[in-house]
Amino acid sequence: MEEIKVSPYVNHWRTVYVHKKIIVDDDDSKVWALYDAGPKNVRCPIIFLPPVSGTAEVFFHQMLALTGWGYRVISLQYPVYWDLMEFCDGFRKLLDYLHLDKVHLFGASLGGFLAQKFAEYTHKSPRVHSLILCNSFSDTAIFNQTWTANSFWLMPAFMLKKIVLRNFAKGPLDSKMADAIDFMVDRLESLNQSELASRLTLNCQNSYVEPHKIKDVAVTIIDVFDQSALSLEAKEEMYKLFPNARRAHLKTGGNFPYLCRSAEVNLYVQIHLRQFHGTRYAAISNEMVNPEELKVQQS
Repeated sequence: MEEIKVSPYVNHWRTVYVHKKIIVDDDDSKVWALYDAGPKNVRCPIIFLPPVSGTAEVFFHQMLALTGWGYRVISLQYPVYWDLMEFCDGFRKLLDYLHLDKVHLFGASLGGFLAQKFAEYTHKSPRVHSLILCNSFSDTAIFNQTWTANSFWLMPAFMLKKIVLRNFAKGPLDSKMADAIDFMVDRLESLNQSELASRLTLNCQNSYVEPHKIKDVAVTIIDVFDQSALSLEAKEEMYKLFPNARRAHLKTGGNFPYLCRSAEVNLYVQIHLRQFHGTRYAAISNEMVNPEELKVQQS
C-alpha cells in the first residue's frame, strides 16, 4: 500500500489537481467530489466512475497519462444515492452544472453498471456518446444478493467492509497487484457507513441493462483473464449484450487493472477515444492531434 500511497506520481497528482465538491440536489448532504483536468475548451470529456470500494483518486494513473496527451478527464466520487433513478437524475444535474452536453464514460465494476444505466436513462435525449466498461456487469442478479439489497442500510460499517473485501483477490500476487489491492483497501477505509451501504444497495438491488436503449452507443469492454469478482458467465453476458463492442482483454490485472496494469488500460482508453478525434465529440484538444490524423478522421 505504501508503494502507491507515497508514490511521487500520487503526490504530484494530489498537488496539481484541485479536488472540487459540488452540490446539485436540494439535499445539501449529497456532495459530488471530483477532479477535472485537461483543456476546458473540450466539451465532451471522459468521466471515470469508481467501483464500490473506490474514490475519485483510484484513477490517478489515467488522469496523469490522458491529460498529458491532451485529453480532458474528470474523475468523480458520487454522493449517497439509494436508488438508480435517483443516481441518474443527480448525475444529469451534475452534467448540466458542468455545462456538458455529452460525455464519454469509463466505469469500473459498479461504475460501469451505473454508466450503462445512465446511458439508458438518457436515451431519448442522449448524454452519453460512448462507454468503456472495465470488469463490469449488466445484471445485478449475478451477485445473488438482491434479497439483501434493502438491508444494507442497517448494517454497521465493519460488516459492509467485510462484504466488499470478500471479493478481493487472495493468495500469491505480483507486487503491482498487491499494491493495487492495498491502495483500494485504503480507499475503502475512507468511506463511511452510508456511502458503502448505498453503493452496495445500487450494486445489488434488482436491475438489469436494457440494451436496445443504448444500441447506438460506441462501447469498449475491458476485462481480465485472471481472478476477478466477475464470473465467466457475467463476462459472456456482457459480450452478448454488446455484440459490436470492441474487446480489450488483459492477461492479468485482477479487479483493479487501471491501477496495476495502467499502461495497458491507458492505451485501450486512448484507442477507444481516438475514433472521435476531429469531431465535436472529441475528448481531446484539436491542437494535440496530428494534422494528418485529423484529415483522415474528417474525410
